Amino acid sequence: MKKSDKIFVAGHNGMVGSAIVRALQNAGYENLVLRAHKDLDLTSQTSTEDFFNAEKPDAAVIAAAKVGGILANSTYPAEFIEINLAIALNSIRAARKAGVKRLLFLGSTCIYPRMAPQPIPESALLTSELEKTNEAYAIAKIAGLKLCEYYRKQYGLCYHSAMPTNLYGPGDNYHEKNSHVLPALIRRFHEAKVSNAESVELWGTGTPLREFLHVDDLASACVHLLNLDNPPDLVNLGSGEEVSIRELAEIVAETVGFKGKIIRDETKPDGTPRKLCDTTLLRSLGWIPKYSIKDGVKSAYESFLSELESGKIRI
Repeated sequence: MKKSDKIFVAGHNGMVGSAIVRALQNAGYENLVLRAHKDLDLTSQTSTEDFFNAEKPDAAVIAAAKVGGILANSTYPAEFIEINLAIALNSIRAARKAGVKRLLFLGSTCIYPRMAPQPIPESALLTSELEKTNEAYAIAKIAGLKLCEYYRKQYGLCYHSAMPTNLYGPGDNYHEKNSHVLPALIRRFHEAKVSNAESVELWGTGTPLREFLHVDDLASACVHLLNLDNPPDLVNLGSGEEVSIRELAEIVAETVGFKGKIIRDETKPDGTPRKLCDTTLLRSLGWIPKYSIKDGVKSAYESFLSELESGKIRI
């Protein structure tokens, strides 16, 4: 992309979108088009097409989505598939109709089968059944990436997709019930420390293995992909570092300074037993992450405290 290109970043107020905006600005891209949800409803076909026709950006990054953890996905599957399908279809189709030449669609590694080979290669997509606890979200994201793939095949447009692993960092959602595991742990251990609680409860057995990527690393990878002349249709974005939920809880507890016990409630669901994405393709394209899990958690906790103090925290 040229530094003068007009770039639309959908979802710029969210954790992912705001990180991509920061990364683009730091790389010298200043001609950014941003719209809050109250000003542009991407679930509305008419509003989305009117926007793209009026602005005609050179490129678009679709980072807008309805997201949540296991509980939210299990409780509200209809909303997760409906909203995310609408965002994907409306934004990608409107971009094509308005003549947008470059588009990066962001999904999640939850698109892969529950029992996919580990680490998960991009080729594992649609080879067996999905994890039931996030099936609705995954189906919507698969539809979006396939739409990009087919537009590229049929119309020759450089529409491509990236599937990030579990993300965390500045601007994360720390909601008591609907947050993802890492921000949920940060909030839980912080509040336990402040209240001098004797213990913190951890859902499940603690044995599932997860990979986490700091959102600033994700943004760096996205800018890198946008500057490739011929990016792959689909690429995993991950750190390549794996940690168990129990180990993660211990890292968070140590970072926060919580001295009590960690008690596991094994009646609660674990979710997918292991989810590590194969980042061979990403690294072959010349990108590597900056943050280790320990450094990333430290950075995330500092952001949490800053957002808490400023009153800008998402809870």
